[in-house]
Amino acid sequence: MLLDPGTWALAHRIDEVLPRLPEEVQPQVCAETHDSAVEVQTGICSDVASAIDEIRGLRRRLLGTLESLDLRAAVAGTHPFAVWHEIAVTGGDRYEFVHGSMRELARREPTFALHVHVAVADPEAAIRVSDRIRVHLPVLLALSANSPFWQGRDSGLASARTPLFQAFPRVGIPRAFGDYTSYVEAVDLLIRTEAIPDSTFLWWDVRPQPALGTIEVRVMDAQTRCEDTAALVALVACLVKLEAEEGFAGEAAISAPEVIAENRFLAARDGADASLIDPELDRRVPLAEIVAGLLEACGPHGEDIGCSAELAAVADLLADPPAKRQIETAREVPSLGGLVERLADRFVE
Repeated sequence: MLLDPGTWALAHRIDEVLPRLPEEVQPQVCAETHDSAVEVQTGICSDVASAIDEIRGLRRRLLGTLESLDLRAAVAGTHPFAVWHEIAVTGGDRYEFVHGSMRELARREPTFALHVHVAVADPEAAIRVSDRIRVHLPVLLALSANSPFWQGRDSGLASARTPLFQAFPRVGIPRAFGDYTSYVEAVDLLIRTEAIPDSTFLWWDVRPQPALGTIEVRVMDAQTRCEDTAALVALVACLVKLEAEEGFAGEAAISAPEVIAENRFLAARDGADASLIDPELDRRVPLAEIVAGLLEACGPHGEDIGCSAELAAVADLLADPPAKRQIETAREVPSLGGLVERLADRFVE
């Protein structure tokens, strides 16, 4: 999020920022739907450590440009006190289409998410993983929850970003497609009928990206600290590998979309304190217990792809959840502006 350091409110100045960036960084920094948001994206990385090193470098380069414009930046799932009527939509064909199709829904407060692409071998593997990883999406959301404040007040939710973004169409957890042909038929119908221009306008929590050969996991709140991003990226990469090679998720959970949807809500509400429904056990299970089982199953895959240390750091997200960290910080400062200032101080920490 772009910030005015005088007020710590959102700064609607993306059009000033992009031309001032160093030329070598410009392909990796771009506008988003709202002109107070900037998207930073790595290139293709062979391991988690190199991806996080690249993110740190991009944050530093971006901050250098922002300081020359008397701006700051911070990362969280939402800006703690932004209100919708102060929000502006970015110019450009894509975002004009977004506003034209969704009207004033597009002017709701901006949200900030962590998107992770993981390469898969072929289209059928992509659908198999996409169908199965749906079960784990609430776990990823609960661990990443980093947006407790909305419109200047404690929302009571660990991830207020989740229901806020839910106002958009084509969001949430997609259905299971079964095979690549079914996925293509479903998406092509939307394109043929001009509901969407292309598949990138499907903003599901997980989606295949045929043009890139990846599965893209999009359910998580953006993370203030790079080390928290590293833990989540490692877990996503290992879960994709786990489901591609072993099929870990239980069939009862895969075939129960109402359970996945309810778990998604519980994760957004309670974050690291969530207890999620396990249809095979016929009870709710504390997140810590679920995560322990996933880490055990993912351990060998973490070794294979060289991210064991980052994977182990998932436990830190349980012990020191990002949403609780924000709430505790807010108690220490005189206003939510002070919270935003602390978030900005941690941008390149």
